[in-house]
Amino acid sequence: MPRSGQERPQFALPLTSIEICAGAGGQAVGLHNAGFDHRALIEWDPHAVATLRANVDGWPGWDREKASAIRPMDVKDFLDSDVRKSLNLAPGELDLLAGGVPCPPFSLAGHRLGPDDERDLFPAALDIIEALLPKAVMIENVRGILEPPEVFIDYRNSILDTLRKLGYLVPDVDKGLSVAAQDVVMRKAWRRLDARDFGVPQLRPRAILVAIHEDAISPDNPGFLWPIRMRGNEATVFKQLESSMLARCKEFWDRNREGGPARPGEQTGRTVFERWKEQITKASAAGKTVAPTLVGGSRKHGGADLGPTRAKRAWGELGVDGMGIANDPENCDPERDLFRSAGPMLTVAQAAAIQGFPDDWKFQGRKTARYRQVGNAFPPPVAEAVGRAIAATLLPQYREMLTSNYVMETAEAGPPDEVAQQLEISVPSGKESLTSSKYRQGDFVGAGA
Repeated sequence: MPRSGQERPQFALPLTSIEICAGAGGQAVGLHNAGFDHRALIEWDPHAVATLRANVDGWPGWDREKASAIRPMDVKDFLDSDVRKSLNLAPGELDLLAGGVPCPPFSLAGHRLGPDDERDLFPAALDIIEALLPKAVMIENVRGILEPPEVFIDYRNSILDTLRKLGYLVPDVDKGLSVAAQDVVMRKAWRRLDARDFGVPQLRPRAILVAIHEDAISPDNPGFLWPIRMRGNEATVFKQLESSMLARCKEFWDRNREGGPARPGEQTGRTVFERWKEQITKASAAGKTVAPTLVGGSRKHGGADLGPTRAKRAWGELGVDGMGIANDPENCDPERDLFRSAGPMLTVAQAAAIQGFPDDWKFQGRKTARYRQVGNAFPPPVAEAVGRAIAATLLPQYREMLTSNYVMETAEAGPPDEVAQQLEISVPSGKESLTSSKYRQGDFVGAGA
């Protein structure tokens, strides 16, 4: 069962997708759960490719042989590749082209070179869109491409102009408007979504671009409507981590930091768990119910940890030591991984759970490589929400079934017109008594997140 708790939908005719910059599969998992059958998964990082190979066997159209054939590929090489040729897709035949283009060109933590950064793959994505003319496009990126809006407003306009010329239904933006007003108009196609609104117990704002081709919309179809949030109670980091943290500590329930029998007065696995539970319960009572944004970091910089100083401090309030990543339970070093003064460190599997990956998703590589795949991923439940909204647009007869578990935008409402909504982390339901500024004191928005 997906983290969203919803059954994978079945359609009379399958919806097809190709994913570029697939990473370790976060977006692919979400779109699979939304009912899309992947024709190809394009990724260049060898560790992430190994993860895709280890997991997609059994998906519709994928057997062990096809999964094993996934090889690292630069997205710029896709159009001339044997992979593309083997698909034998005519223009307009593909239902969805999706991907998460690299974040660094637009990251709040970087130099924000945008189109001047050699890692910017939006041009390559647009080339693929022009060649395949998929019925729908979904591109994910960091929130830095959206905010503050004046930084990349011209670049975003240029992307929308290209999509419009290709026949996609994107807003026609009056360049004479103020930047803030242009940004509001763009939100019909380009919007920030916060992972916490979709069952992910984490602060993770992402920028999502969705465009539907005019040929895929009938006259009576209201078009693409954004999911606003998932119905039901907000997911919390405590609920997500409680069982796995208990299982880790149970292995040393009556043992000390050396792994031997505890002597009177010594800390044990039991006291580690109880102290962690007390700390995170206190944080939850103060309104700090979700985790800071997980960041994968760069391969150029050291080992894995839970992010910048502000993030580590926020993790500390949740009873977790953010200075590193714990070994897998079978290789646990109790003194290093659990018996720390600031609390236990998270394992890769716990970080993946906070991202919304299924428990059986098998990340490949050594610990640091696996954690970076997790930290750089697009949370599957968010991808599933947007994927279901796209599927509901392409197959409107299934709209109610696909979107019943979400609060959806209405056709009459249009895009939100308050600029602050795009810039602020929202206060979770049930915490309205806290002002947004007071609530954010304990939250980590995070550079580069």
